[in-house]
Order: sequence, then C-alpha cells, then structure tokens
Amino acid sequence: MRKSHPIRRVVLAGAATVSGIVLLLSLKPASDPGSAQAAGVGAPPAASAQGGAQAAGSGTVTGDAAQTQYGAVQVRLTVSNGKITQAAAVQAPKGGQSDQVTANAVPKLNQAAVTAQSADIDAVSGATYTSAGYKKSLQSAIDKAKASGGSSQGSGSQGSGAAQARTVTGGVAQTQYGPVQVRITVSGGKITKAETVQAPKGGQSDQVTANAVPKLNQAAVAAGSADIDAVSGATYTSAGYKESLQSALDQAGG
Repeated sequence: MRKSHPIRRVVLAGAATVSGIVLLLSLKPASDPGSAQAAGVGAPPAASAQGGAQAAGSGTVTGDAAQTQYGAVQVRLTVSNGKITQAAAVQAPKGGQSDQVTANAVPKLNQAAVTAQSADIDAVSGATYTSAGYKKSLQSAIDKAKASGGSSQGSGSQGSGAAQARTVTGGVAQTQYGPVQVRITVSGGKITKAETVQAPKGGQSDQVTANAVPKLNQAAVAAGSADIDAVSGATYTSAGYKESLQSALDQAGG
C-alpha cells in the first residue's frame, strides 16, 4: 500500500497542472480587445446623432391663412437647419382701428415666434383675435416645415427629380373683388395639383369664382407655371390667381 502513494501524488499533480492550463486558456479571450470589438461593446453611437441633422429643414414656408373676426392672418417662416430664423405676417387685419392694432401686435408676435421656436407664444394685449389667428397660421407653417424636412431626408444623392411631393401655399393677392390665394402640390419639380384656398365671394362673385377657379386650377397644372391665360369674365380673379400662383412657385423653387 505504501508503494502506491508516490504514484498517486504524481497523478494528482499532473491533473492539477492540466486543470491550471485549461483555466488560463479559458480566461485569455476575455482580455482580448478584438473579441470585445466584435461583440459591439465599443461601437460608437454615431448613427443616432446623425438623424436629427438629416431631418432638419431649410427654406421659406407659408402657413395657411387663419380667418379672424377682423380679417385674415397668415404667417411666413424662414427656416434654417430646422430653426426659425425669421417670421413675417403676409396677411393681417387692416382698416380703421385694425391698422393700429396690427402695427403694434405683429412685430411682437414675429419676435415671439423666433424666440419660442414654436407656436406656444403669448397673445399680445389688445390684439386677442390677431394673436389667435397668428398662432394658428404659425402652427400650420411649422407643420409644413417639419413635413418638408422629413420628406427630403435621404434624398440628397438622388437629385431633385426624386423629391417627394410637397404642398406650398402662395401669398394672398388682393383684388378689386376680394383676396385670391392658391395652394399647389409639387412633385419632381412639377405641379401635380392646384387649388384655391381663397377667392372672391358674395353676390355675382360666387358665380364668377365657380366658373373661373376650376379652369385656372387646371391651367396651372397643365402649364406648370404661372404663365396661364385669364378666364373670360374673370379678369381680376385671374390676375390675383396668377400672382398667388407665382408666389407659391417661388417658394417651391420653381
């Protein structure tokens, strides 16, 4: 029995040595920087940081006209890299006391829009209706700017012809019988739809508008420009339509 003891010790020592080697080999990959990189441990978060910049829009956008008790209010924004750099009212109540209210309120509202970078701005004292209309049109412009920025994401390398459709509202053209305002949808640099958001109304104007506007809308799409003929019997409406249409085309870059 005593003679077998040295052999047992040799066997046990050999087993311990093998176990130690196996343990060392199993620990080595954990300290290997190559394996950590392959597992994505050190992956840079660059992709998430790029999303905001790509979605940022630039250019000029006009909000929808908001009707108030004292007249229409419409806001146009200049946006650069997703931020409002300028706000202007292209339409505001006028005539009588409204002239004084507008002159006092509009500059304050324009400044507030740039400062707040949103439509969450305070009403100007003494100009409750104008302020409400301004905020409504401002929100419309902001929504359009966001939509325009999102639709252009990832299209830079595809050229302007592959741009997605966008809707642009022209400025209001004042005529002898009332304001005219045109909204167009542009896709691939072409007018795909034209519609009037404002046109003369009341009395005989209703009949003239009902006859002229569909023809003018159709002509705008067919021509792809503001170089369209006036509709017979609707000279003033046609002139106002062409003026607002050209404004919308200028904003669309066409």
